[in-house]
Amino acid sequence: MAIRLVIDSASDISVEEAKEYGWVLLPLTVTFGDTQYKDGVDITPDRFYDMLIESDELPHTSQLTPSDYEDAFEKIIAEGDTPFVIAISSKLSGTYQSACIAAEACDPKPIVVDSLSAALGEAVLIRYADSLIRDGMGVEELEKTLNEVKHKIRILALLDTLEYLRKGGRISAAVEFAGSLLQIKPVIGVEEGEVVMVGKARGSKKGNNLLNELINKGNGVDFSMPYTLAYTGNDMGYLNKYVEDSRSLWENDTESLPVMRIGATIGTHIGPGAIGVVFFEK
Repeated sequence: MAIRLVIDSASDISVEEAKEYGWVLLPLTVTFGDTQYKDGVDITPDRFYDMLIESDELPHTSQLTPSDYEDAFEKIIAEGDTPFVIAISSKLSGTYQSACIAAEACDPKPIVVDSLSAALGEAVLIRYADSLIRDGMGVEELEKTLNEVKHKIRILALLDTLEYLRKGGRISAAVEFAGSLLQIKPVIGVEEGEVVMVGKARGSKKGNNLLNELINKGNGVDFSMPYTLAYTGNDMGYLNKYVEDSRSLWENDTESLPVMRIGATIGTHIGPGAIGVVFFEK
């Protein structure tokens, strides 16, 4: 009986990667006006960011339902395998609760893990889980291990604009205006499942420096675990410059820097032009 990972599109894992590794990827719904799209299926990241820039109002994403999970669980169990869910933080979406409700109705009962993360934080936890499964780890030990290591995930993102935080009601128009005049670049993170402001700097150069300071804070990056860089929008220019300017952080520890694009779930609220890093602390 094999373990089958069931993941959601808030992880920003592509349909192609999910198929390659045999993961069951369930797409959240993205709504622009009256039109609904299945995240990553009916709308590509390129199209999403084009529409986000053109729209006066923010789109919204809808959580997965118990029925979405039930359908996936039934197929996996019928094939003789065990469903194992890794879900977006329960503090950011009702998707985790939907998975729990669906699991209660199944026999045998699927395992549901709250990632306490979103986007790339989910992604690195999923990739780590897959490596443990391929090494032969069982269901109970896998659940215990993930619930322990998820607290070591660090997510940091440097935003290019305050516009989308204002549109989402996170800050006032006056704060956005003042921040734009002062060229404020906020850095946000995810701590115990919730998005928080962890710092701010004036200008891109100081913002990059602050991001590096926050990366170095604590125990440092565990390069033996999954890690990735990230960007929002349709242009990698900001990220490429950051990588070049921050070479000293990585060059002695790794030969490659994986890159992912942040999608609809988080991209809606931070807008294009943001860059980020996700890693496990030592």
